Amino acid sequence: MKLNQHIEFVEDKVKEACDRANRDRQDVQIIAVTKYVSLATTGEAIRLGMNHIGENRWQDVQPKWEVFHDQAVWHFIGHLQTNKVKDVIGKFAYIHSLDRLSLATEIEKKAAAQSLTVSCFIQLNVSGEETKYGLPPEELASFVDKLRDMPHIRIVGLMTMAPYEAEPESTRPVFRELRRLRDELNREQVLGYEIKHLSMGMSNDFEVAIEEGATWIRLGTVLVGKE
Repeated sequence: MKLNQHIEFVEDKVKEACDRANRDRQDVQIIAVTKYVSLATTGEAIRLGMNHIGENRWQDVQPKWEVFHDQAVWHFIGHLQTNKVKDVIGKFAYIHSLDRLSLATEIEKKAAAQSLTVSCFIQLNVSGEETKYGLPPEELASFVDKLRDMPHIRIVGLMTMAPYEAEPESTRPVFRELRRLRDELNREQVLGYEIKHLSMGMSNDFEVAIEEGATWIRLGTVLVGKE
């Protein structure tokens, strides 16, 4: 399929998932993950209306960002090393991978120096897989409490990655638990404001994630391919 056909296919699936869950289609945003595709494909995706772009590493995204930075909203979705924060701050509207205090401290420091407020998702390792990054869920409350002293970080949601499953339905408990954790944070009002978003769902399981409340889905292969 051509890129426009991939986008139409995904859009149909998103609408169907929203209908099944009695959700408004406008409540779900698609992030086009372009880490495996070329500069030209990234540009075509943007021209076709994919105005949220997700990337994992500054070294890889830099050529694309330099060309298209003012044509899309940029999301940093990969593991972020503290020594790379300086490259990300001021360029990416959202960081989806805040998962430890040392990273939060560095983001706060660099954001304060630029008089910026950075929108962040707290990444949680809900599945408990050793190969995945993310804060253990049992540490979430104490971590959020520490973030109250960091005025240049705005927590907009929670993020997780489900295990890859041959049957996407098997991922449902992971997404459901992330939603529960967000709702619990909102009930306790630790930050004094509502945490709205859930960044969850990838090419293999985004329909289940939408049914469980995803507001941002991160789609690579199924949307933009690998070239």
